[in-house]
Amino acid sequence: MKTCIFGGTFDPPHIGHLLIAQTIIESENFERLIFVPANISPAKQGKIISSSKKRLDMLNMALTSNDNFEISDFEINKGDVSYTVDTVKEFANNLNLDKKDLYFLMGSDTLREFHKWKDPEKIMSLCNIIVAIRPGFTPSDIPQWILDEVHFANIPQFEISSTTIRARWRDGKTIRYMVPKEVWEYINKNGLY
Repeated sequence: MKTCIFGGTFDPPHIGHLLIAQTIIESENFERLIFVPANISPAKQGKIISSSKKRLDMLNMALTSNDNFEISDFEINKGDVSYTVDTVKEFANNLNLDKKDLYFLMGSDTLREFHKWKDPEKIMSLCNIIVAIRPGFTPSDIPQWILDEVHFANIPQFEISSTTIRARWRDGKTIRYMVPKEVWEYINKNGLY
């Protein structure tokens, strides 16, 4: 079964995440896309993020109406820092998927740091890397050995981020149309950000 893993902090999950995921499913003919919220992202160690329970609650609310979307709490249950290499190994083994059927989705902003991740060569040996290009991206600072292996998705670019959403919320600006209504209500009710 052609499967795409979409990892991230998802703090909060927003319309951009959903649009990219749905567009990737359609453009790349994935049979399922699995959102995998990080317990602790290596890139965000020491930063304040919402609890894993609250991020998982929001993700469940955001994904309720799409049968192609799944959520895995593997990284949250594993605890500690979430490394993509461990997650990809887990999915390859437990779902019995080889490289031709296993993909990992990342944004082009994340691709810039991919060479610094834990064991990027192993990740690329286990799965295909598919990249959603964000506005302003140029591949000039990406090592060639990575560019030779990644696939750039042919999807529209969306300029929205969880960082922007949290900043707008703290500044008293609306985020109503940047996140699903249920997520907006949850953020408001729980006093997040």
